[in-house]
Amino acid sequence: MTARLPPWVETGGVALAFIAGSVNAVGFLGFKHQAVSHLTGTSTILGTTLAQADFATSWHLLLILLFFVLGAVTSGLIIRDAHLRLGRRYGVALLLESLLLLLAMVLLNSGSDAGHYLASAACGLQNAMASTYSGAVIRTTHVSGMFTDLGIYLGQALRGLPVDSRRVKLYLFLLSGFIVGGTVGAAAYLRWGYSALAAPAAMAAFLSLCYWIYRHRQSRQTGPVIGHGQQDDRR
Repeated sequence: MTARLPPWVETGGVALAFIAGSVNAVGFLGFKHQAVSHLTGTSTILGTTLAQADFATSWHLLLILLFFVLGAVTSGLIIRDAHLRLGRRYGVALLLESLLLLLAMVLLNSGSDAGHYLASAACGLQNAMASTYSGAVIRTTHVSGMFTDLGIYLGQALRGLPVDSRRVKLYLFLLSGFIVGGTVGAAAYLRWGYSALAAPAAMAAFLSLCYWIYRHRQSRQTGPVIGHGQQDDRR
């Protein structure tokens, strides 16, 4: 039986998945059915527009892809680690994501396509914030891999093989957060349009504040050395 996930991983993961689901719902309804929290569909549409010689649309889609990668690059520069643990600069990354979403909202409400690119950058930044926690791959802006893993685990369970219950629990939390976020984001867009992005932006800023408070309290209780033998990054 695997160890219980730390509450900050579970809670933070669900909240981030909720944010991504909300942003993606706004993207799907408002950006001509273009996802911004993941790139699979966008890459496919890019291929079809290139085949149709629709180069204006192709350029727009290419920029969405590039800004997603740019957001991930920014995350790498800020956090500098692929492993999820306290002490990394998640608070800074979350605050930057909030600012990107707010600016995207302003630009989209003014009719500028640049808002699409900033929303994509915000999702790329979030998705790159953490790659693994104790061997469990964590993604909060797309869910195909998690559904695949759950299918694999179900097949293993049907054969009587051991299943990592910790990962199953984490993936179910993340999937639930993404779906609920999509529901809320879609309802908000239908009522307020692109201003619906204010909600995930505010939530990202709130998470940043909560993370800093939680980290401060944990550091006072445990000192600079934290879980799994890793040291706090205070630089």
